[in-house]
Amino acid sequence: MIDGDRQHTVYLGLGSNLGHRRAIIRRAVSMIGQRVGRVVRQSSLIETEPWGFESEHRFLNGVVCCETPLTPRQLLEATQQIERELGRNKKTSATRRYTDRPIDIDILLYDDLTVDEPDLQIPHPLMQQRDFVMIPLHEIMETD
Repeated sequence: MIDGDRQHTVYLGLGSNLGHRRAIIRRAVSMIGQRVGRVVRQSSLIETEPWGFESEHRFLNGVVCCETPLTPRQLLEATQQIERELGRNKKTSATRRYTDRPIDIDILLYDDLTVDEPDLQIPHPLMQQRDFVMIPLHEIMETD
C-alpha cells in the first residue's frame, strides 16, 4: 500500500537521441523536479548506440534519483506527460516498439515495490540487460 503522505525513493532512466540531447535531458530533469519531486542525485550522461533498433542517432542516457509523494500510477502519468511536452510522440512508436525519440523516461525502481500491470512494470523488466541503464544506476546508487 502506498501512503500518499510519505516520500518514496524512485530511480528514473532518461534517454534522448533526437534534437539537442543534453538540453532535452536537462529540461526533463528540471520538469521532474517540478512535477515528480526533489531530484536528490543525478548520474553522468553516457553516449550509447540504440538498443533494440537500428539508427544513425546515438543516445545520451542517464539516471536520476527522486523523492516523490506520487503513487506508481501517478508517477507514470507525470513522466509520460513530460515526454509528450518534450516532443515524444507515442503514436509514431505504436508500429515499432523502439524508435528514435527526443526523450524517454523509464521508471526503474520505486522503493522496494514490485508492480506487474500491462502498462507498468516495476522494477523495469529489461534494466538488467541494458548497460546504458545499469552503469548510471550503479553510479548514483553507490552513494546511498
